[in-house]
Amino acid sequence: MATKPSIPKGTRDFSSTEVAKRNYIFSIIKSNFDQFGFQPIETPSFENSDTLMGKYGEEGDRLIFKILNSGEYLEKVSDEDLTAKNSRKITTQISEKALRYDLTVPFARYVVQHQNELEFPFKRYQIQPVWRADRPQKGRFREFFQCDADVVGSNSLWQEVEFVQLYDTIFTALGLKGVHIKINNRKILSGIAEVIGASDKLIDFTVALDKLDKIGEDGVKKEMLEKGISEIAIEKVQPLFNFTGTIPEKIEKLATLLVSSNEGLKGVEELKFICNAINELGLQSANLDVDVTLARGLNYYTGAIYEVGAPTGVAMGSIGGGGRYDDLTGIFGLKNMSGVGISFGLDRIYLVLEELGLFPETVTTTSKALFINFGEAETLFSLKAISQLRQNNIKVEMYPDAAKMAKQFQFAEKKGIQFAVLVGEEEMKQNQYKIKDLISGAQETVSLDQLLEKLK
Repeated sequence: MATKPSIPKGTRDFSSTEVAKRNYIFSIIKSNFDQFGFQPIETPSFENSDTLMGKYGEEGDRLIFKILNSGEYLEKVSDEDLTAKNSRKITTQISEKALRYDLTVPFARYVVQHQNELEFPFKRYQIQPVWRADRPQKGRFREFFQCDADVVGSNSLWQEVEFVQLYDTIFTALGLKGVHIKINNRKILSGIAEVIGASDKLIDFTVALDKLDKIGEDGVKKEMLEKGISEIAIEKVQPLFNFTGTIPEKIEKLATLLVSSNEGLKGVEELKFICNAINELGLQSANLDVDVTLARGLNYYTGAIYEVGAPTGVAMGSIGGGGRYDDLTGIFGLKNMSGVGISFGLDRIYLVLEELGLFPETVTTTSKALFINFGEAETLFSLKAISQLRQNNIKVEMYPDAAKMAKQFQFAEKKGIQFAVLVGEEEMKQNQYKIKDLISGAQETVSLDQLLEKLK
């Protein structure tokens, strides 16, 4: 008996309706990327492993999908390594390539390779799939699209301000009002680690802190202790677990907390500049707030960091995020090339729009009308009209077989097609078309020009 086919966990098939809805999101994101002056590029689905490894922190590295070398990939592995089951060492010998984990590191590699062809500052956008060997759950997949916009070659904080505006503009255009744009600064986190005497544990500190909304205060403290951060240090960061107030009040508290850290105070000043500018410019529908526990557990962020949450009442992880990464291209040999970028989580945005019923009714791949098939002569007559309608960008189709009329009507109803067009001998003689509204049941006989107007 044949095995029932399946797909890997964390991946999905998409129906025509789902594809149409995804394309709707793509089109709004793309059009606004274009409006803000970003240019599209694309990079390969897989990169050399050494391009990706070591760029996302220890946790990120574990989630990278490795690709086995072609041919006899075990030939280079010694019997000793096989017996020892040293998977980390063996992996480097049997896998030289990996599926991309995100679009930012491949973009940094792209900039370094093509630096002589680019005009800086370079603003790019990229909409492509990425892969992560994560545990699948609602809103978290192993294969998903990212929609990124980045600027490299500018240290200006106005870029950070514009990215807040870009988030606000796109989510407003999608009808997704009331999203929460959270902002922080890695320099602030470095300053906090310095003040509490845990600078040598900065990565462990930020990775644990970033999990506050997932594992709670006790969970974060437990993880910090396990990573070697002292109880005294943890006691000093206690205020962060209940950090409330307006944006100016939070910034004032941070300035007081970090008074002994130059790095931390620099982060506070950057945060203050961005928030003051947004306050002056205003936002259409999004909410901006400072979140000092926001760490974005990726090693490459060095300045502002963003995370976007769905509107209040929608249970969903982040639907966007990003930040400043001054040193990323330096990893590939191009120094002093600052960058900042943001990403939109298409799949989660889709789920939120679906939950809130925000997809327009017009977002569909369904034809506007189905021409009923009565036979060879009638079909030939109908296809001439169909050609005219299609030239006017009207989606119509012909039922392929001269089946019973009830079957053809049922086909149209199941596909959500609103109109049926009937052409029999009488209509052919009069050069006319009978059009029936399958929702109301109303029908009328019209000329081709009238049919075109009716279906527009």
